[in-house]
Amino acid sequence: MLLQKPFIVLSIVTWVAAGPMVVHESRTAAPAGFVRRGVAPANSMLTLRVALFSNNVSGLEDKLMSLSTPGSSDFRQWLSMDEVKSFVQPSPETVAAFDAFASANGLKPTVISPNGDWVSVTLPVSQANKLFAAQYEIFAHPALTNTITRTLSVSLPAELVGHVDVLHPTTQFLPPRSRLVPTTPGIDLDERTPSSCNSSEPTGVITPNCLQDLYGIPTTPATEKDNVLLVTGYENQFAQNADLAQFLKLFRPDIPSTTTFAVLTTDNGTNPQGPDEAGIEADGDVELTVGIATGVPVQFLSVGGAVSDSDLSMSLVATTTFLDGVRNPPSVMTTSYGDIEVNFGTSMAIKICSGYMALGARGISVVFASGDGGVRGGHDDLSLCNVTDFRPVFPADCPFVTSVGSTQGFGPEIASNFSSGGFSNIFPAPRYQSAAIEAFVKTIPANFEGSFNKTGRGYPDVSTQGWNFDTVFAGETIVVGGTSASSPTFASIIALINDRLLAAGKSTLGFLNPFLYSSGSSGFTDITIGHNAGFTCPASSVAFDAAVGWDPLSGVGTPIFSKLLAAAMDY
Repeated sequence: MLLQKPFIVLSIVTWVAAGPMVVHESRTAAPAGFVRRGVAPANSMLTLRVALFSNNVSGLEDKLMSLSTPGSSDFRQWLSMDEVKSFVQPSPETVAAFDAFASANGLKPTVISPNGDWVSVTLPVSQANKLFAAQYEIFAHPALTNTITRTLSVSLPAELVGHVDVLHPTTQFLPPRSRLVPTTPGIDLDERTPSSCNSSEPTGVITPNCLQDLYGIPTTPATEKDNVLLVTGYENQFAQNADLAQFLKLFRPDIPSTTTFAVLTTDNGTNPQGPDEAGIEADGDVELTVGIATGVPVQFLSVGGAVSDSDLSMSLVATTTFLDGVRNPPSVMTTSYGDIEVNFGTSMAIKICSGYMALGARGISVVFASGDGGVRGGHDDLSLCNVTDFRPVFPADCPFVTSVGSTQGFGPEIASNFSSGGFSNIFPAPRYQSAAIEAFVKTIPANFEGSFNKTGRGYPDVSTQGWNFDTVFAGETIVVGGTSASSPTFASIIALINDRLLAAGKSTLGFLNPFLYSSGSSGFTDITIGHNAGFTCPASSVAFDAAVGWDPLSGVGTPIFSKLLAAAMDY
């Protein structure tokens, strides 16, 4: 032991003095809205979350494509928790490399994920700056109560290259933003008199009954109690039992108003029921899933820790790592949050997306709202209306989630102007989608002024109604709109199909996309009208137009329950 001590001390001195560094992630400036407040105090403590390289991500992707492609010999033979872990956990070499680095620098890593691919270390800002060639600063944002600590550049010592995927917080800047947009003021429940189910009319509203009629969704209660639909909740959005009871009394009186949902929590999440603590997003998502997926058990996962640190990225990670440790996971998960892809940073986006790939391999259909800002991502920024460089939304553009855009109107349905869609600048077009993208790109005029990545993953994949939805919020009905309404609608349809599959002794749908772009495409109505310039931008603003076949507004179209069920039952 005595002989080792000088060697350890020497290794520290040598590393600090001359260790080569490799830039891992950088950006020229913080996104609009974030303001520098000076350098971070050198002695303030920083908890870094570190994602370690998984030992076989490419092998897991190959396996998932085989599991989810119709006609494959192992189609829908989903993996167990332990089987997925064998792909995702870091290799012994990666663990040894990071542990050696941590020990040499006096750090004590704590494993914070079931698969061992996330660890945390706490250290002073001055040490983080030195070890990772960073310059941590304090940033403020009008939408944040507290300031955040970030750096515009972070590097890795050479011995960690190929072993570390992500360091957080570093270059990720994510302003909180609600995804569900009220379209009319609150109305007293006694005065609410829906006059039409046509979402294209100012007085028209969408209810579960409208959706059942439009898409052929059955009202027969589900029977399979292990077939669970999970709703995720972030940014202190809480789902209220009282609001759900009122919603059912008004819009699904055939369902007992005592029907409720199970609450799960992670990352210090809570779900208080005070009258002033209702969340419009959480209420809307839970009411739609309970109100559409008749009889399907619904869970609400409340994820804490997002608002104080502008940290949607780590809330998304907390969701996937939570589910990584659940042996009997839900069959469907719906999420109505996201942000501009670039705000996450490349390494974080790839890591989160890989987490959804792991969930898909376990038979979970991961469903996401595509976003509410048309081709420009943000739904409330008028300054972007003349910008021709389109901005994709993440996680909607992750190739391992099913992204849902919005439509409105009944005769025929059209793609909503706010329905976000486009092409990722990080993720290449997956094999299951390449032919659809190629066909759409041919419809774009030669003089098209928009700029986008023609080789990127296209989104959304599908669409449903998304405008003028009746919701009960804080004891009042309000009418809301956005892809936040579309995602739980489609997730509910998938949950009901899973119920029928399980009752017939078949496997759940799991990762949907290869099926949706092949034999499952027969279960959709093609949407060929629409222009996604954005809700706040003039219709003349450059954007994509809906087309025959897949397009980056409505995906492959809107579902026809009976046909989609028939296609699913063929296997």
